[in-house]
Amino acid sequence: MTTENVSVSLSEVHRSVTIPKDVGFFKRLLAFGGPAYLVSVGYMDPGNWATDIEGGARFGYQLIWVLLMSNLMAVLLQTLSARMGIATGRDLAQACREHYSKPVSFILWILCEIAIASCDLAEVLGTAIGLNLLFGIPLIYGVIITGFDTILLLVIQSYGIRKMEAFIISLVATIGACFAIDVFLAKPIWGEVMTGFAPRLSSESLYVAIGIIGATVMPHNLYLHSALVQSRIVEQTEEGKRRACKYNLIDTGIALNAAFFVNAAILILSASVFFKSGIIVTEIKQAHELLTPLLGTALASTLFAVALICAGQSSTVTGTLAGQIVMEGFLRFKIRPFVRRLITRLIAIIPAVIVIGMYGEQSSYSLLILSQVILSMQLPFAVIPLIKFTSDKSKMGIFANKTWVKILAWVTAAIIVGLNANLVFGTISGWIENAGDQAIWLWVTVVPIAIGCALLLVYISLPRIFRMKKKIVPEISAPVVLAPQHYSKIGVAIDYGTMDSKVLSHAQSLALPNKAALYIFHIVEGVSGQVYGDEAYDNEAREDQKQLELVAGQLRSSGLEVHAVLGYGTVPKQLIKLSTDHKVELLVMGGYRHRGIKDFFLGTSISQVRHALPIPVLIVQ
Repeated sequence: MTTENVSVSLSEVHRSVTIPKDVGFFKRLLAFGGPAYLVSVGYMDPGNWATDIEGGARFGYQLIWVLLMSNLMAVLLQTLSARMGIATGRDLAQACREHYSKPVSFILWILCEIAIASCDLAEVLGTAIGLNLLFGIPLIYGVIITGFDTILLLVIQSYGIRKMEAFIISLVATIGACFAIDVFLAKPIWGEVMTGFAPRLSSESLYVAIGIIGATVMPHNLYLHSALVQSRIVEQTEEGKRRACKYNLIDTGIALNAAFFVNAAILILSASVFFKSGIIVTEIKQAHELLTPLLGTALASTLFAVALICAGQSSTVTGTLAGQIVMEGFLRFKIRPFVRRLITRLIAIIPAVIVIGMYGEQSSYSLLILSQVILSMQLPFAVIPLIKFTSDKSKMGIFANKTWVKILAWVTAAIIVGLNANLVFGTISGWIENAGDQAIWLWVTVVPIAIGCALLLVYISLPRIFRMKKKIVPEISAPVVLAPQHYSKIGVAIDYGTMDSKVLSHAQSLALPNKAALYIFHIVEGVSGQVYGDEAYDNEAREDQKQLELVAGQLRSSGLEVHAVLGYGTVPKQLIKLSTDHKVELLVMGGYRHRGIKDFFLGTSISQVRHALPIPVLIVQ
């Protein structure tokens, strides 16, 4: 963990993807394509499934237009998010930190973290329900099993952003294929489906429509998209940024339309099967149980469960990235993705296990609804700053929103804020009504929090002239002070492998002009070395000592002072000890670039050594 000045978003993948030059439209589109697909999984997570299923079962095809409208709103907001990342080189969290005071930024971070944990709760429940439907695993065990996907995430992230994007796209494609087959089996009347695009609402369908819109745009996606677009190496010119905005607009349109297809397919499936049969379905599990008897084939139910698991797992990856972005952006605090994922997942698993253990599996639906209400409360705190920042010419320059875009954006914000406020108010009122004598606890906890959130929303929405201006401190406030570095003792770690020649060459190049002494370290890792330490002068140790002296002799021929030092035991601990004992001022090591699951088997000496030593460590790859 570090609290260093994190000046770029997602530093591990920042500007890591090259955009080819002098290629056709489609090849360049493929190079830009990817970020929007990672974002799109948030629009088809298990939280959306419940509202889509209920809307189709209750009102047939009437609410397809609501899905289309919410998708257009999502395309607009995600496009603004991507444009801000490209034009300013800042993600939404960094922009909030620079614009608002520290207390306000901290509160916005807390709200965002709660939203991410709530979204993860929906993913946990969705995956657990999918495992239950597919394999009959009890829901509480399925929730616990989801904790192990942190290992899967670690492996995927270690292979870079493009591999991660390919993994997510494959899951999205699987979800789409499953529902395409299910819709085909349901045989909807396409003429009636088309009538669903005509806007109409009744007093009964209004609440469900609010739920559909309220669950569509995910707040963490706005932070995520503004960071992911910075993974491409974009020319820092007006033309280069304009081209990047164009291709990201196309990428966003394609990806979010794929999400619209999935949501529309769920609603059409529900309308074709349940509404036609006069069955009101409000829960995911109930929908799965009824598909087989109504369609006459178990394939439909199986595909439904597979798609549900894919939706939960795809959202897992993006939720972790969003958490990393907001923590680094708001707090300038960096943590390993694996630890970040573990903490977020435990926050989601613990309440799920407690509630399901106490109230049974039927409580999972209530938890799912709770997660959507919390997301609804957070959404305006991401949408409004996004619109304000992208409309500000001092931040965006020529890429600031045009007048017609501002009008569309603020109308979208008003709809989202109004509908979400309605949903939150209705939900809290229902809780108070059903709580009876225990309602006092809601009045002293939930109600003040909701009022506080409303006041904060008003505050961040006010024009700048009505608030105290925050002095913007630049990332680098003074020229960097450069001083020559001199080393008198340089340590070199070798393992008699393929990297030794490179490591020793770099060490020699540094030692010659400094006239520094070289200390060549090699660690005997055998069983005797682990058990007996430097007393284990067995055949392995003798051979290693002989080889080490040969290497030292070769370096001495170039006029250097060289010391051959043998260590015994585990590599990281011994390198730390030897470097400290001999007081070396710089350590040179070789990096073999193994990642992911190989780290569990081959070890990660470099990380342990560089964190323990107070001296520079040069990694040669």
